[in-house]
Amino acid sequence: MSNLDDKPNFRRRSPVAIDDCSMAMTIDLIGDRWSLLILREALYGVAKFEDIRADIGIPKSILSSRLSRLVENDILQKVKYQEPGTRSRHAYVPSDKGRELGLALLTFMQWGDRHVRDGDKPLAMQDRGSRQNVRPSLVNEHGIEVSMNNLRLVVRKP
Repeated sequence: MSNLDDKPNFRRRSPVAIDDCSMAMTIDLIGDRWSLLILREALYGVAKFEDIRADIGIPKSILSSRLSRLVENDILQKVKYQEPGTRSRHAYVPSDKGRELGLALLTFMQWGDRHVRDGDKPLAMQDRGSRQNVRPSLVNEHGIEVSMNNLRLVVRKP
């Protein structure tokens, strides 16, 4: 059903129209480089406008636009804060939807550690309680890991 296995199944058309595809809709919503980097910052705990701007080198107008879109789509939330002697401002923190989206970014990180950095890992992902290393993976409904080679995409008819 997909080209995820070792022997690709070449298709003439995608099994899901682009307008009905959740993957395509998500890419459209947050798929540009700046939005992904902003989400990365938020997941790392960098929440203030100027701190995000300084970290990723984004122009103010683009940052403002992307933050507005991420807030509008409830991926980030605005949180008021005020430092002594200054006016109140907003910080941007992940919403529940944004934290859930973090799994996709952590999967990007895992892939980058393996294929871009050649195994060099600047960050480890650990369970807070046990402090054991964790990694994103596909698991079936019984909690058993499934490899990409054994993944089957099934079209659900309405």
